Amino acid sequence: MNKLTTKKCTPCEGIGKAYTSDEAKKLMPQVPGWQMAADGKSIEREFSTKNFMAAVTFINKIAAIAEGEDHHPDIHLTGYRKLEINLSTHALKGLTENDFIVAAKINETPVKLKE
Repeated sequence: MNKLTTKKCTPCEGIGKAYTSDEAKKLMPQVPGWQMAADGKSIEREFSTKNFMAAVTFINKIAAIAEGEDHHPDIHLTGYRKLEINLSTHALKGLTENDFIVAAKINETPVKLKE
């Protein structure tokens, strides 16, 4: 189990400031499959699901994680089964541990992928 998945997100007011790009890079190995934006202010991951309903089901699972953590990603569904998920702590205009916690929990969520 990923250590990040055992944590809970902290309200943005209690975090302080966003990570520097170098600080964020140190956490990237804990969220395989995710890529950091060139500016170091967000992370994203793409999924190609089996079909439209698999994508919608996965979105609903992500929504439940986001609500439980009170930390919400941007989710884009295109081409009826391609999902792009983008995480950033908007209030601090960059990445925080919250983004990595949610990414790690998404990584452990079952999804039917395109074969």
